[in-house]
Amino acid sequence: METRELRYFVAVAEELHFGRAAQRLGIAQPPLSRAIRQLERRLGGALLNRTSRTVTLTEAGSVLLAEGREALAAVDAAERRTRRAALAATGRPGLVLAAKAGASSELLAKLLDAYAAEPDAVAVDVVLCGPAEQERLLREGRADVALLHRPFDSTVGFDTEELGTEGQVVVLPAGHPLAVRTHVHMADITALPDLPLPRWPGVDGTYPPGPGPQVRDHAQLLQLVALGRACTVSPQSCRAQLHGDVVAVPVLDAPPVTTVIAWPPHSRSRAVADLIRTATRL
Repeated sequence: METRELRYFVAVAEELHFGRAAQRLGIAQPPLSRAIRQLERRLGGALLNRTSRTVTLTEAGSVLLAEGREALAAVDAAERRTRRAALAATGRPGLVLAAKAGASSELLAKLLDAYAAEPDAVAVDVVLCGPAEQERLLREGRADVALLHRPFDSTVGFDTEELGTEGQVVVLPAGHPLAVRTHVHMADITALPDLPLPRWPGVDGTYPPGPGPQVRDHAQLLQLVALGRACTVSPQSCRAQLHGDVVAVPVLDAPPVTTVIAWPPHSRSRAVADLIRTATRL
């Protein structure tokens, strides 16, 4: 299969309409229809059920949609990484490090300072992300390395080094009754109807259902907590980012969080290797 054919099919499969798919691709509808028929002949079966009114996926089409999305994402990531490698050859290498906003802040600051002191250090651009976004940036080739947090982030397909493990705390408004406790349990937190846990957008940009407020970034979340509109469970290193209007209380039965530095296993960047060595030394 050609990459072009995959892009054509994914557009039709997502739009379930040849006209809209052709408009999205910037081509006429007849060559798009011909390309899909040719692809079906090559694969030996129908990918789409067509009527005069509807287009639906066959079972084979559903398989190709899932596999095609992954294949196209891999092609796009390969292009981005190759372009970054070509840029590095010009003497302007630089690194992009993705990290979750508000998490591992002290570790990140120490890592950047220690790496900057290395004789062959290059510039590091730090991208602060929402939950799970740093994983996506790394998979898409938009970042060279990332700080991930197990068990919340998936490290499947990456090489990793563990940097540390810590407990979690619940962040509450300073005047809340639980704020004076020495510790709490998860059951105490889920029993707070007045302080629901926040809802972060997924990788597709949509929010899961639930009573909690929709949040986009760490600063917005802390403001909602201070206003008594939400609470949040975070790694205990978040204490460094807190102000006097919120309080962090240890959660005894929350799962421990392990921070890892992750990178693509096929990376051959000397700068990435130097940064990882610095991180593990810390």
